[in-house]
Amino acid sequence: MSNRGPPNSSRKGLDVRLSLAVALSTIQELWFQQDGATCHTARATIDLLKDTFGDRLISRFGPVNWPPRSCDLTPLDYFLWGYVKLLVYADKPQTLDHLEDNIRRVIADIRPQMLEKVIENWTSRLDYIRASRGSPMPEIIFKM
Repeated sequence: MSNRGPPNSSRKGLDVRLSLAVALSTIQELWFQQDGATCHTARATIDLLKDTFGDRLISRFGPVNWPPRSCDLTPLDYFLWGYVKLLVYADKPQTLDHLEDNIRRVIADIRPQMLEKVIENWTSRLDYIRASRGSPMPEIIFKM
């Protein structure tokens, strides 16, 4: 039998305040990046993001502007979303449960070897951008 009794409310309050403090300090160090899609740049959205991230916002109409016609440099954009969508909808899920199961299965089936290739491709993209001083990337680099 434990000598500790049930947690008291002051302990719970301290835990909540500590969790909030950690979350806030983490947010204060984060940068938020999004492309310039119209659905991302509504005035209310940009105002909320500016209030949350201050000068650490990379977005159209943000303190750091998203470059127009910029290429997709993040693996989420050029790999993950398209790959997952292709496989998730392959069997045409008819229910939300089926869709959620497909998403979980597809994500769980991504193997380390595939991620290594994605990282190699990402490194190539960054090297090209650096060497070309931001010039558009040729189509060949987009092939995985």
